[in-house]
Amino acid sequence: MLGDIKPKEATAVINSLLGGVVPKIGVQHIAVGRAAEINAFLAALEDIKNGHSMVKFWIGDFGSGKSFMMHLLNTVALRQKFVVANADFTPENRLYANDGKAVALYTAIMDNIAIQTRPEGGALAVLLEKWIEQAIAGVAQESGIAPEVARQPEHADVVRRYITRTINNITEVGGFDFGLVVTKYYEGYIQDDEQLRKNALRWLKGEYSTKTEARQDLGVREIIDDQNYYDMLKNFCKLFVSIGYSGFMINLDEAINLYKISTSAMREKNYEKILSIYNDCFQGKVANFFVNFAGTREFLENERRGLFSYQALKTRLETNKFETAGVRDFAQPVLKLMPLSHTEIFVLLQNLKQIFDFNYKTFIPVDDNDIQLFMEEMFNKPGANEFLMPREVIRDFLNVLSILRQNPDIDKRKLISDIEIADERPQESLQQIEEI
Repeated sequence: MLGDIKPKEATAVINSLLGGVVPKIGVQHIAVGRAAEINAFLAALEDIKNGHSMVKFWIGDFGSGKSFMMHLLNTVALRQKFVVANADFTPENRLYANDGKAVALYTAIMDNIAIQTRPEGGALAVLLEKWIEQAIAGVAQESGIAPEVARQPEHADVVRRYITRTINNITEVGGFDFGLVVTKYYEGYIQDDEQLRKNALRWLKGEYSTKTEARQDLGVREIIDDQNYYDMLKNFCKLFVSIGYSGFMINLDEAINLYKISTSAMREKNYEKILSIYNDCFQGKVANFFVNFAGTREFLENERRGLFSYQALKTRLETNKFETAGVRDFAQPVLKLMPLSHTEIFVLLQNLKQIFDFNYKTFIPVDDNDIQLFMEEMFNKPGANEFLMPREVIRDFLNVLSILRQNPDIDKRKLISDIEIADERPQESLQQIEEI
């Protein structure tokens, strides 16, 4: 199992899980019980590579592994040469707004752009420079000169025209300003003007708040805002594919924050935006684009506040009526994540024990019988079946290993038997949120 794990991955897995969060890298080494979902996802990626687009909704109760699944999807997609980006919905980030909250989501997406060589994000500048190098190579080929010659200042105008022409060919809405800013980035790149590059990157990430400032810094008429950010995401998708990537995948987690929007009109506008993205993808209006939403069952099914409160979405997202717990349809837009079985959790803890030992270059004397005892202690506590989540089981197991590593003489069985558990689910009952 550990033949290909890297020390950096092992450290990220252990430290993140001890902190109660999903690791950004290395998640494939602790993926248990999700083979069917991953196989369905791989099939979807093949469709995206071939020019299709798709929206998926990953639905599960609190602690069912939605965020983990998003990170696992990233790892798989990066290996398939996709550009990927993650962002969480928050009270300040949403799909539709008129006060900057939608462009804030766009900025979070652009900040987190990742490629296989930069899996932790921050890859936008790398991608722009890769595209610019391709543009320079294209000019060299068209002009019959060497690429290093095409890089010289006397050929800058030819390269600018090439960039503008190419951008115009692959973009639609907002393409003129988009192309102009990419040209400015090229100038900063070729002239080693760090400030010009930063300004162009700021514009492309939606960080200019006034048109006046953008015009002063870059000479552009428009900025990316709440109304046009989605068009810019589609432009970037085309740009990434033109570089040679398989497509652009965006993962949007914590969708319950859309459910929590207090005013029904604003909530409906956000759901309308989801419908617009859904229709674009499934009607072929955009190519090589993949959007994943992760949320709870309330977010999906609540008839008053959830997606099912918006009739056009309800008709598209209702579960295949022939699906059962034993007979699943992984091709439909909604994928419901089932809780891990006790057997799957046992295998997960075995894997974590190996990763822990590898990370600390040690061997903790915890065998399969000890893992079994630990699980019995955890799951036999009062109320455990109702509220005990894998996150708490994992964290407590790693805490036990940490104590044993630093205190090798301690009685491990007493340590395990002294474990207490708590209900870590959100305290507010989402169904009871009142309309304002």
